Amino acid sequence: MLHREFAGSLTSPIDLLINNAGVMMPPQGRTADGFELQFGINHLGHFALTNLLLPQVRGRVVTVAAGGHRTGKLDLDDPNWERRPYKAFAGYAQSKFANMLFTAELQRRLTAAGSGVIATVSNPGLASTNLNNQPNSMVSRAMFALLRPLAQTDDDGARTTHYAATGRVPGNSYISPSGFLEARGLPEISKRSPDAQDPELARRLWTLSEKLTRTTFPRNLPTS
Repeated sequence: MLHREFAGSLTSPIDLLINNAGVMMPPQGRTADGFELQFGINHLGHFALTNLLLPQVRGRVVTVAAGGHRTGKLDLDDPNWERRPYKAFAGYAQSKFANMLFTAELQRRLTAAGSGVIATVSNPGLASTNLNNQPNSMVSRAMFALLRPLAQTDDDGARTTHYAATGRVPGNSYISPSGFLEARGLPEISKRSPDAQDPELARRLWTLSEKLTRTTFPRNLPTS
């Protein structure tokens, strides 16, 4: 993984880590490590990088999820769509659901370790960016064209992440737009889906992610 090379190049303290890499409903594909693109980029990449950098993080870890987590289902036996028929939106929702569970379990572990670092998660809402405008995805292009008139600007879409990164919020907060269906509006602390609050599922996902990425929660973190 390139994550190890990148993490090894950083030696100074890190005030803030924002996990913002993402793809949305691409045609079925694989990362260089063989993971399904959305699960690999949207979740496993963030999981690995966070664990590798966490000893240097002093402030906060923010992971960018989406309102689509509410429809997400996590298949721990086939997270990379090797046996199931691939469905692009279901894959996207699964990856964003994983972001929510990852943040919850990360915060549990940080608290147990006595660390002052907190983990939060943000939802940009419906923002007009190129994420939905992938040239090789007909479904994505059609959705982008239909929803663009309703979307907020990319700057407005970044407000929730900014708030999750700098606002006075507790660990494991979910920050989303305050408007209808969390599509747009000012950032606020919101409720996640009931399934995204399942601590046992979060722990099982963490165990699987450790196995797939060969990274683990670091020992001997600085305490607050």
